[in-house]
Amino acid sequence: MTATSKGFADRLRTPEVTHARISGVGGYRPRRVVPNAELVERINSSDEWIRERSGIIERRWAGEGESVVDMSELAARQALQMAGVEAAELDVVIVATVSWPYQTPAAAPMVAERLGTKGAAFDISAACAGYCHGIALASDMVRGGDASNVLVVGVERLSDFTDKDDRGTAFIFADGAGAAVVSRSATPGIGPTVWGSDGAQWDVIAQKDSWIEVHEKDLGWPTIGMAGQTVFRWAVWGMAPVAQKALDAAGITADQLDAFIPHQANVRIIDAMAKQLHMPADIPIARDIAYTGNTSSASIPLAMERMVRHGEVPSGGLALQIGFGAGLSYAAQVVVIP
Repeated sequence: MTATSKGFADRLRTPEVTHARISGVGGYRPRRVVPNAELVERINSSDEWIRERSGIIERRWAGEGESVVDMSELAARQALQMAGVEAAELDVVIVATVSWPYQTPAAAPMVAERLGTKGAAFDISAACAGYCHGIALASDMVRGGDASNVLVVGVERLSDFTDKDDRGTAFIFADGAGAAVVSRSATPGIGPTVWGSDGAQWDVIAQKDSWIEVHEKDLGWPTIGMAGQTVFRWAVWGMAPVAQKALDAAGITADQLDAFIPHQANVRIIDAMAKQLHMPADIPIARDIAYTGNTSSASIPLAMERMVRHGEVPSGGLALQIGFGAGLSYAAQVVVIP
């Protein structure tokens, strides 16, 4: 190390490590309720078949002109209110989404402008794992001293990218936004993140046509396709070990949890994961999918917001959250419930 680099290192050395926690959560569900009965005719299905296959009874779709930014703002304001943080106190805004219809610029700067903050703002694209990726980034920013308060939004308007005639996906995807404020804390509030990807299976959940193909072939609006059985097996058998690693990294066992909040992909996946993790019967498990559908990056914060709002989980308790989906990407961490 040269004298110059040593001086640089000395100036950057911080006296103590800052901890991070989720200080507030918020959620927005569009007003339009879409029951299974509205979809079954086009896919030659039934309400009973959809419920048995996915656990979904109804979902929410955004209305005309109700954008990703609109939904993000509404969820964010709730999270800020719970956290007791003013928008001007935000240092960073992270938006996790795959349904913002612009390749660039990102949605996050517009969300920040709506809220009234000029902090850093950027989007991340990790599909259903995006929110947990965002929480990991926010925690590292706060613990590293780069930020005091970070807003993380998971938001999707997947109804735009859903093929209403695809029997395998038409009933799954939905719209909504969930948000969390990650703030400095005197004690640890976000455990180590266990994350990764399996690019060899990149194509099992994917936009059916690239934007180049959409342009060159005049295909209209692109939609998302999914190899359902492949995804189901990967999620059931591959994600429980990831969740267990997150518990081990946090130094706790499943019976010490106060909530299990997995991505709301399919109720059968949720139940299978809980069984593999040996979750005690009395631990609340998020099954928000029944009335919200699969909202991808928004599903975990929406589920947590509902559980907190309804008093189903204790403030200060521990929750295991895990997101997994297209990429194939995943991320999991134990967090203290705000």
